Amino acid sequence: MKAFKKRGALTHFQILSEISKQNPHLKQKDLAETLGITIQAVSENIKTLIEQEYITSKDGRSPYKITQKGIDKVKRDAISLRKYSDSVLETMNHYKTVWPAIAKEDLKKDEIVGLYMDSGVLYAHKKEEDATGVVLGDAAKGCDVALSNLTGLIDMTIGEAVVINLPTIKEGGSDKVNLELIKSVYEQGTTTGKKIDRVAIAGTVSRAVANMLNLPVTIEYAAPQATANAARKGLNVLALCVGDMTKAFTRELEEQKIKFDIIDGGK
Repeated sequence: MKAFKKRGALTHFQILSEISKQNPHLKQKDLAETLGITIQAVSENIKTLIEQEYITSKDGRSPYKITQKGIDKVKRDAISLRKYSDSVLETMNHYKTVWPAIAKEDLKKDEIVGLYMDSGVLYAHKKEEDATGVVLGDAAKGCDVALSNLTGLIDMTIGEAVVINLPTIKEGGSDKVNLELIKSVYEQGTTTGKKIDRVAIAGTVSRAVANMLNLPVTIEYAAPQATANAARKGLNVLALCVGDMTKAFTRELEEQKIKFDIIDGGK
């Protein structure tokens, strides 16, 4: 949107647009209230517009009149703004109406398919499900497929998280960790008995503990956010974190309304 790249260009467009309505009683106070800026800012912008010959005025005060040069500028800027708005709306409509999934089998264009979640991934297949969509293009099994006209509800249970707080290196690190406890939690699952789907780590001590127990680490970077996102998609996460890092996990999980438990992993 090149027309509005310069500082104050959008404000100039708005002022010219208001003046072009040919309101003979339009005052700087009215412009300030309409545009949500100060009267001083309006005054400075009007002075610039007069100097650039986009409007005319006696002594810089109302009534203001837009010149032909000003009218041409408003038209150009309005077209530029409309094109930009149209491109944004087109993009937003695309995001709203087209959804990606993984094809569970070979799918053909225009087929109506059933949708379901498994391990945090949306799948499409030819079997009947509560949620359906229409295939936009041929897709082979295992590939991504574009869908439209999604209807119904996708059955998805929110996952849980178990956050285990580990001693810092100053407190003894992995030497002071209750490895049997962590192994037991991983094998037995969450406090409600749900199987652990993902293991998250935050901190070097957590990495060492995961290595010692041969845990399959799948979440390491931006672990608090990733843990919450995984749980939102129905996955149950075991998170190992060191010292105060626990706070980031609890804050994120609370904000996302994810059920979680905190366990002291020290001996």
